[in-house]
Amino acid sequence: MLLVEKESFWYRVLSARYREEGGFLLDGGRLASAWWRTMAALRKESWFQDHVRRLVGNRKHIYFWSDMWVGGVPFRDRFSRLFESSMSKWVSVFDMFQLGWEGNGEAWKWRRRLFAWEEEQEEELCLLLQNVTLQVDTEE
Repeated sequence: MLLVEKESFWYRVLSARYREEGGFLLDGGRLASAWWRTMAALRKESWFQDHVRRLVGNRKHIYFWSDMWVGGVPFRDRFSRLFESSMSKWVSVFDMFQLGWEGNGEAWKWRRRLFAWEEEQEEELCLLLQNVTLQVDTEE
C-alpha cells in the first residue's frame, strides 16, 4: 500500500523527498536513506516483479494507462499510440472496468478513428484484460 496508493500519506512524503517522474518515485541518489537506496536497488533488479504480486482489487487509485498493473510495462508505454489517441488518459482501472473494457465497451473512446494496426493493438489489449477480475467491495 505504501507505494501503490498515491494519495496515501507515506507516498506523498516519499514523493516530496525523492521526487516523482513518470508516475514512479526516483531513487534519490547518494543523498537517499539506506532503506530507500535498498528499495530502489531491488526495483532496478526486478526483484519485486519476480517475487511480489500486486493485488488490483477494485482500487480507484491505480491508473489504467500509467501504472504498471498487468505485465511488466505500463499500458501507455506498451500501447503508446492507443494512449495518445485515448480520450481518457488519466482514468483509474476501476473506472475503465465500470465503463466496460471488452471489445466494444464504453471505455474505448478515441480522439480519432483508429488505423487497422491500432485496432489490432486494441484487440491485444482487450485480450490482456479478458481474465482480469476486480474485487467488489460492498462497503463502497
